[in-house]
Amino acid sequence: MTAIDTDAPNLQYSGRTPYVSYTDADVLAGLIHPQTDEPLEVTFIVATQIMELHFQLLIHDLRGAIAALHADDLPEAGAAIARVVATQKSLVSSWQLLAPMSAVQYNRFRASLGKASGFQSFAYRELEFLLGAKNERMLAPHSGMPVVAATLQRAYDEASVYDAAIALLGRRGLPVPAGLLSRDVRQAHTESDPGLVEAWRLVYAGEDELTALADALTAVAEQHSTWRFVHYTAVMRILGAKPGTGGSAGLAWLKRSVDTPVFVELWEVRSVL
Repeated sequence: MTAIDTDAPNLQYSGRTPYVSYTDADVLAGLIHPQTDEPLEVTFIVATQIMELHFQLLIHDLRGAIAALHADDLPEAGAAIARVVATQKSLVSSWQLLAPMSAVQYNRFRASLGKASGFQSFAYRELEFLLGAKNERMLAPHSGMPVVAATLQRAYDEASVYDAAIALLGRRGLPVPAGLLSRDVRQAHTESDPGLVEAWRLVYAGEDELTALADALTAVAEQHSTWRFVHYTAVMRILGAKPGTGGSAGLAWLKRSVDTPVFVELWEVRSVL
């Protein structure tokens, strides 16, 4: 007589298991479609898809942080931003999947990309908009996808997480320049404003929950700069100075983003603390 293992999990299911139903693991497994025999093409596809999932998670938590900042809920904003930083670190580490790929191996399947390029990622574009890296021209590639276009337009039109933080400082009585509080949030804020640097200096003099917010946002900016730099060096190692598959200038296009950090005053304030 066979003993009954009372500790064994249920092994009988009709159709998809609950795990597969919850995670859509079968859908994910069906999304890998290499077009060449080069083994590294599978790695490239999976790494790219992993990055796209990270972008979606970052968007989710950045939108939560923005909503919390608008509501003056600093504990919730801080928790959301902490999740953002943790996801950013994981995102940066995903480049390690491509570390074994040589330029020769990449060239074996590069033609299969056609005109596909990372700058066409609508999730990454929304992420950049939520961080304040606004560029109206980057809405154009997605005009043929109405739902995506509407989502990106919303992110472009609304306040970034940095705009939301600046507005909160103003409501808390910090001397944020009036022009920054009334600025067109559709325009990228790339030039440091001395008045806002002073407001952040006063935040750091206070050593309170606003100081924690400043440090959390600085961590977001640091990780985003790290992501951009690692992307740049990965392309330099694999592609060199060749034009990008999507028609961009490749390295030169990426270098411009590396040289343009987000949340500029939070970097400048270090010099006056």
